[in-house]
Amino acid sequence: MQDLHASPIFPGDEASLAEVQKRNVLMLQGLMGPLFRRFGQGLMEAGHRVFKVNFNGGDRLFWGLPNGIDYCGSLEEWPQAFASLLREHDITDVTLFGDCRDHHVPAIRICRELGIPVHVFEEGYIRPDWVTLELGGVNGHSSLPRDPAWYRETAAALPAIEQPARFTASFRRRATEGLLYNAADVLTRWYYRHWNNHRPWHPVVEGVGWLRKLRRQKERDTFGEELLARLKASEEPYFLFPLQLDSDAQIRLHSPFAGILPALHLIIESFADYAPNDVRLVVKEHPLDNGVRDWQQETADLADRFGVGDRVDYLPSGDIVCIAQQARGIVTINSTSGTFGLSMGVPVVALGHAVYDIPDITYQGGLDSFWRDPVPPDAQTFAAFRRVLVDRCLIPGGFFSEDALANVVRHAVERFEGRRLPTEREPTHSASAY
Repeated sequence: MQDLHASPIFPGDEASLAEVQKRNVLMLQGLMGPLFRRFGQGLMEAGHRVFKVNFNGGDRLFWGLPNGIDYCGSLEEWPQAFASLLREHDITDVTLFGDCRDHHVPAIRICRELGIPVHVFEEGYIRPDWVTLELGGVNGHSSLPRDPAWYRETAAALPAIEQPARFTASFRRRATEGLLYNAADVLTRWYYRHWNNHRPWHPVVEGVGWLRKLRRQKERDTFGEELLARLKASEEPYFLFPLQLDSDAQIRLHSPFAGILPALHLIIESFADYAPNDVRLVVKEHPLDNGVRDWQQETADLADRFGVGDRVDYLPSGDIVCIAQQARGIVTINSTSGTFGLSMGVPVVALGHAVYDIPDITYQGGLDSFWRDPVPPDAQTFAAFRRVLVDRCLIPGGFFSEDALANVVRHAVERFEGRRLPTEREPTHSASAY
């Protein structure tokens, strides 16, 4: 049996191709789509053995490679079953997407006890054109410190990085992959009888929400374009609150809020009480919101309740670049929209646990005073923070186009083996709707 406590060759180690130790990798749940199949293929081609646990029909549909393992047991039985899999297959590394899912939490704990490295994928800390691949945990579970001096000192010892390519991202592709995944899940519940989605809605409910939203997409786009034009023409100052997904574990586990509604309540109430009378608040819908809940109506109801209905706008669609660039400040819980704003020098206040919530980068004085005194980030400190993120836990690419996914897989395999590929292209166009 291989040494399960061996130190991983993961980022920072110098290892030639001949020196890379071939490892046995166990994949748990990935993103809805072909990410883990493609990454698994890349690892296999590099000589590693790869196994994949399928918890439902969607997992199985998008795996389609050898060494798939159907887990049909209960969540209570999972820790013991997972430990058995580690022993049976001499697992040296575990890979998963999102470290807060029900089956991932006990798996990470067991791996930590055994000294087995866990490689965690997530949406990129910095967007667009980056994804996260971090050792041990992400976001609120990240091991990165919150000391601005540490980032400045650490970044000073790192070489400069090239600007990564700009990658396209297809909303249609993401929606299609999600629908296929959920359909396969629903149709195989009889087989995976103990499976329970980590999301709060049944897939059928989400599907209905998406259909309702897509039917109104043209109307929503027109409304968004008109709002953006009005804001630009009026030159009225405004703050931006980009909504996160109500099902996001970053809300439920890494913030003081149980969901988006209490956060929206707090922000609009604070805006009404403390913001100058000549500024507006723009609430932007997340592009991947499933439409189950009518956030536009919720926003309007709260704005009317606190007497600011004429100063609060709801943006149902549109590129966040346009709206964020001119914002006086961005209020976020822990969204990666925060780092997007910081990269443009826009003041940001974070209300939850965010990897970027660091003195000299985000506003530290609290929400109530942020409306009147939004302090922009220190450019040098944010540049250092960004440089360290790229070195430790970011790889260029994306999940929802062939070019972007191929780039992620290529860099992920190299990062897994302790080697680096340089970024190859200069930016050509932006393609993010976040």
